[in-house]
Amino acid sequence: MTQRSMQPLQGATLLALSALLFSGMGVLISIASATVNNENIVFFRNLVGVVFFLPLLLAKGLRPFKTKRIKSHLLRTSYGLAAMYCFFYAIAHMPLADAMVFTYSAPVFTPIIAYFWLKEPLTKRMLVFSLLGLLGVILVAKPSDALFGSLSLVGLAASLLAATAFVSIREMSDTEPAYRMVFYFALFSSLISAVPLSWAWQPLSSEQLILLCSAGLLAALAQIVMSRAYTLAPPGLIGPVAYLAIVFAGVFSLILWGEVPDLNSIIGAALIFSASLLSVFWRKR
Repeated sequence: MTQRSMQPLQGATLLALSALLFSGMGVLISIASATVNNENIVFFRNLVGVVFFLPLLLAKGLRPFKTKRIKSHLLRTSYGLAAMYCFFYAIAHMPLADAMVFTYSAPVFTPIIAYFWLKEPLTKRMLVFSLLGLLGVILVAKPSDALFGSLSLVGLAASLLAATAFVSIREMSDTEPAYRMVFYFALFSSLISAVPLSWAWQPLSSEQLILLCSAGLLAALAQIVMSRAYTLAPPGLIGPVAYLAIVFAGVFSLILWGEVPDLNSIIGAALIFSASLLSVFWRKR
């Protein structure tokens, strides 16, 4: 048993990298979702994560993956997979801009959950920076009035579940390395998501398989980097850095589809960058 690490600068840097990888994954899933159903997308996203570890399994066997915390891994998988399905449901039934607000609002809840679960410090500054980043997300996403409809409860549940999953990573970080947490998440998620796939399977073309496998690979890398980030610093402290994902998504939209951001989007991006930097450097100073 070791103490949980406290390296906010390194953790924030890795979390920013994971946000970039998750944004790239989001672009691939967005393209694939035009012709592939959610059940297939979720399954392949997780299955590729298991395949990602095959070289390590062949080289080292099961020894690196031995754990005494199967229950913790199952709980983390339950939170993360439930959040994933809620996010996909919100995207399918709400305007995309509204769903994006919920997708990126999890950092608001992480410091509160971490305080009650792990007894990690909760300061007004953490909450202010989290809300500042969320304000930036709203300016970028430009949600509609549907944001306050009944379906918003699904999006809210997704955010709470995702935040709980982030904190659970931190909770296991005293004994579990990042790669082991990602392996069990991918393994259990693949087994669980295979159940709805049994009645929702659809034949896939080679182009669709390439998209899904590429998205799964980026997801596996992003999960490893994110898990490592949360082992280095409390999620409540570096959480606002995760908002950078929506900025990276905007950059991808500009490069790939020529979508030029308006003034509100630029102001929102500036707020997100400010919240991300202040959350780390203000405390460090």
